[in-house]
Amino acid sequence: MSTVLKNVRIIDPSRNLDEVGTIIIGADGNILAAGKDAQNQGFPEGTTVRDAKGLVATPGLVDARVFVGEPGAEHRETIESASRAAAAGGVTSMIVMPDTDPVIDDIALVEFVKKTARDKALVHVYPAAALTKGLRGDEMTEFGMLKEAGAVAFTNGRKALSDTAVLRRAMTYARELGAVIALETRDQYIGHGDMNEGLLASWLGLSGIPKEAEIIPLERDLRIAALTRANYHAAKISVRESADAMKAAKDRGVKATCGVSINHLTLNENDIGEYRTFFKLSPPLRSEDDRMSMVEALKDGTIDIIVSSHDPQDVDTKRLPFSDAASGAVGLETMLSAALRLYHSDHVPLMRLIDALSTRPARIFGLDAGTLKPGAKADITLIDLDEPWLVSERNLVSRSKNTPFEDARFTGRTVATYVAGKLVHSTH
Repeated sequence: MSTVLKNVRIIDPSRNLDEVGTIIIGADGNILAAGKDAQNQGFPEGTTVRDAKGLVATPGLVDARVFVGEPGAEHRETIESASRAAAAGGVTSMIVMPDTDPVIDDIALVEFVKKTARDKALVHVYPAAALTKGLRGDEMTEFGMLKEAGAVAFTNGRKALSDTAVLRRAMTYARELGAVIALETRDQYIGHGDMNEGLLASWLGLSGIPKEAEIIPLERDLRIAALTRANYHAAKISVRESADAMKAAKDRGVKATCGVSINHLTLNENDIGEYRTFFKLSPPLRSEDDRMSMVEALKDGTIDIIVSSHDPQDVDTKRLPFSDAASGAVGLETMLSAALRLYHSDHVPLMRLIDALSTRPARIFGLDAGTLKPGAKADITLIDLDEPWLVSERNLVSRSKNTPFEDARFTGRTVATYVAGKLVHSTH
């Protein structure tokens, strides 16, 4: 059955389009037309028409860094439950990390993720494969076979990669295959600690993680990316100097991109308060000056994409003393609403936000997503920019509830999510 969204504001960064018009979705789940000119077209008989006046339609969001518990820790999150959380947050495509048990480091596990997603997921799920076997950092996986099986990127997940010979070899192979190497920039030797190094850490009596734990491996990675001419992606940066290093590398012609967690755009170290472990993240929440530097770097395009860094944890790993608690927070359901804080405060234009949440991650990782052009899959996020809502544990779909936004008041949320033309989530 065909579907029509009429009187909707269409924001499509892939076409630099921002206008009120109509979206026509064919019975095959593809977009037939999207724009003001589509208002004059006839609709097929039996079409479902939705008047979306006052709402915004964007390409379905693409989350490029999602951790799930399946296989091995299904009590925290399954592919199915993560997909429901994604749909509730307007995310229609997500890249899942290989940090599972067993690690996604061979063809069988890539195929397991794809089959499970086909059978159970509401949204598109793309596996990222481990860069090294078992994420141990010493022996490369079979890049060619894993990419052919469906891996869209290679990463060492949460683990730091310290062996530069392995990294150089991996980037060289990735270049030949046209693959992306996506790494966390964390030095495993000076990167141990509880929170951002500084006066607040001293007051709280917690061990600090210096900025250099991020800057040193990032600058190293950028140099090796330049040497090998590989497609390199810094998964999450958090400090001003990292943004400066990324800008300088791009200006030199290095094929480098980077992301930032929504948490590091909207929260800072002061939110930790009295040892609130839901705010223990990796990288740690930084100073307000660094947060604003991330916002500016996002606005000017130095930072390419926003990720939720969705990382489900449970009572056994979070309800502990701060130093003993695991890092990580869920974020699929709150990423868009938190990002809209930057729009409502006039810090980042809406077009740039949607580009960072959808079009650009799709382009970086070669996904069939991030656009509303005719002929594309009808992956659509329908947004009410002004709807107020309160985040609570009760209304989170994710199996885990470790959100740093508990009791946060947001303005703007996803009201409907379409995946290949099918309505998979609706609040109205």
